Amino acid sequence: MIHYNSERMAIFIDGANLYAAARALGFDIDYRQMLKWVSTRGQLIRAFYYTALLEDQEYSPIRPLVDWLDYNGFTMVTKPTKEFTDAYGRRKIKGNMDIELAIDVMEAANYCQHIMLFSGDGDFRRLIEAVQRKGVRTTVVSTMKSNPPMVADELRRQADNFLELADIAHNFQRSYNRDENSEEAQAAYARRLQASENAAARAAAAGAAASGTGPVTPQTVLAQQADSEAVAMDQAEAAESGEPTVRRRGRPPAGEKTSAA
Repeated sequence: MIHYNSERMAIFIDGANLYAAARALGFDIDYRQMLKWVSTRGQLIRAFYYTALLEDQEYSPIRPLVDWLDYNGFTMVTKPTKEFTDAYGRRKIKGNMDIELAIDVMEAANYCQHIMLFSGDGDFRRLIEAVQRKGVRTTVVSTMKSNPPMVADELRRQADNFLELADIAHNFQRSYNRDENSEEAQAAYARRLQASENAAARAAAAGAAASGTGPVTPQTVLAQQADSEAVAMDQAEAAESGEPTVRRRGRPPAGEKTSAA
């Protein structure tokens, strides 16, 4: 990728899409390091992050991430998800941020020379083409190394530059403190535990819906990126320790049976 240090840049992160790409590649993102890395490639004017939130949940694992980003250099664009019933009577959750992202990109094209989009959604091809006609250079960040590839071919072809997420992940991949008594480790454990319970609730709800024994409610259906940090932490710690499963306090690893006292 060709970059110029004098260019005025803005980055736009499709939260759900980037989360899915990073998860497919098996790593978690350190957003503080991401800002530092982007800042080395031009004059970073603004960093936007887009995500939809379930407002009626007592606890949302994505909320701490949203709050942290809001306090640490990102412009957060969020909206509540919408619930609707499809033709088969099933309750669905919808939270699309494409319009909000497209409007902000078009506005940024008036004062930026380079737009960096963290998404592989093919719906943004026309958006990229539109800002290019304004004389703005464009870079798309996503991955082709997942199965299936996360980036649409038409989007990759349209952009001036394409960055493979797997090739640049080392610049902003999160690392963790292995000390179980540290505050960070305690917080990570709490997030993993919450994500595990959320996953169990989703599985139970999906089973109930498949068998016709009950409806899927918004409380049991989380946004796709809801447990991103917790799941990625499990994967990272398992890979680092060489153990097939991260042992949780008070619980045996999956598949291990406990003996009666």
